[in-house]
Amino acid sequence: MAGEGAGTKDVIVGISGASGAIYGLACLDLLRAAGARTHLIVSRAAELTLKDELGLSLADIAPRADVLHAAKNIGATVASGSFKARGMIVAPCSVKTLAEIATGTTGTLLSRAADVTLKERRRLVLMVRESPLHLGHLRAMVQATEMGAIIAPPVPAFYAKPQSLEDMVNYSVARALDLLGFNIEIPRWQGLGSAR
Repeated sequence: MAGEGAGTKDVIVGISGASGAIYGLACLDLLRAAGARTHLIVSRAAELTLKDELGLSLADIAPRADVLHAAKNIGATVASGSFKARGMIVAPCSVKTLAEIATGTTGTLLSRAADVTLKERRRLVLMVRESPLHLGHLRAMVQATEMGAIIAPPVPAFYAKPQSLEDMVNYSVARALDLLGFNIEIPRWQGLGSAR
């Protein structure tokens, strides 16, 4: 893994306003179980989504992170390249956040931390949550990818035979965390049972 932060346990978790706030919470829970130290940034839009989708406030989810950074605090530790982090994941990642990252627009701590992650050549995983996609969305994904980000939409794997919504969410998040070097216990593809 590129970047000087590869050996640290610190991971930045961004939750943006796209539907799917549950992905961000699963990220925090799985990272904690894996021994990571999480730095959480929640956008204002994400606070509204958390309330609407899960009935939770920022105060409710704050204990799931080791450090909570206010989205407007552009001077937080994670806004600097001198802060050593293993990488960053945005789960879910709205197309607005994707566009800010792709264009280097750093109006909030979430987009600034993502920009720093890229400039320091650390892993940035974006769980883009939108469908269908128009050309502008696709171009922003290409631009972010060319800058070093990894686009990892939350896509269920039916070979894992999920039994619940939680199984589907955890699988998608665990696969995204693979990209940050975490090996979360999930069903892995074992190949087809028999060849014909």
